[in-house]
Amino acid sequence: MQIVSVKKAIGLVLGHDITEIIPGKFKGAAFKKGHIIQENDIDRLLDIGKQNIYVLDLAEDLIHENEAAQRMAEAAIGPGVELSEPSEGKVEFITSTSGLLKINPRALEQINLLDGIMFATVHGGHPVPKGQKIGGTRIIPLVIEKREIERVEGICKSFYPVITVKPIKPHTIGIVTTGSEIYHNRIEDKFGPVLRQKFNALGSQILRQIIVDDDVDMIAGAIQTLINEGADFIATTGGMSVDPDDVTPSGIKAAGGTIVTHGAPTLPGAMFLMAHINGIPIVGLPACIMYVRTSIFELIVPRLLANDPISRTDIARLGYGGYCMSCDECLYPKCGFGKGN
Repeated sequence: MQIVSVKKAIGLVLGHDITEIIPGKFKGAAFKKGHIIQENDIDRLLDIGKQNIYVLDLAEDLIHENEAAQRMAEAAIGPGVELSEPSEGKVEFITSTSGLLKINPRALEQINLLDGIMFATVHGGHPVPKGQKIGGTRIIPLVIEKREIERVEGICKSFYPVITVKPIKPHTIGIVTTGSEIYHNRIEDKFGPVLRQKFNALGSQILRQIIVDDDVDMIAGAIQTLINEGADFIATTGGMSVDPDDVTPSGIKAAGGTIVTHGAPTLPGAMFLMAHINGIPIVGLPACIMYVRTSIFELIVPRLLANDPISRTDIARLGYGGYCMSCDECLYPKCGFGKGN
């Protein structure tokens, strides 16, 4: 890479993108790598503040910033992610489909500990639409040794995929609503309409809702009935607190459920329960889902619908970032709720 005075650069090939910034109006590449400098380019280059330019003349062991960004990005992405064209040394990650965004923070940490390399992404673990920008990568210098890019590619291979979008699969949802006050028609059920809206928004359909008394056998029977009718996801509502009449966890166990956790370090959503019967997910949903927009439901249910394994440890990690600020205008997922290290 040779440095040449702009005034002597006519006819030479530009070795890098040159960025121009006009506050409030424009930020981008005024000249692209490979551009042949013309006489009428000189004044604009000087206005940008470029008295000298780099002429591309790379040694065999060096890689230009655009090629480096392209190689790193290609190594990191899995299904559901596409790349922007390299520009000003940067490549951005863009979702090519809707689904559950998954990002491996350990891989990003190892990559970013390397000198001259940067990867930046949004938080993962939540649904994203098609066409959303979710991150980008570049090298810090203009050129870098090939072996450094090969190290990045090796890390990406070990953690592959570092960035991917998993499809949220349509499920057939069975709802079991417990509570003597609802069963005996003392009050109107409010859970059903809320769950129908939430699951429909995620692409799943409600098979039907069974309302039962606070009775272990009735709860267990309703769960088994729904599974026999074709439900591949069970949502139970009510009966999740510590009151003696709240026996939903016992009913889930009586139906053959293996409980992963009863309780989650999130507010709202502390009384959440997660279990499974022969691979069919079962969630016990606390009352908060009826009156708050964002709760434990948004943190866990999309992952279950995407067949993303969730362990007790995963639930425990929600505590860091698990307190919702209850903002007047909910911006989730553009906030820190449920997003720890």
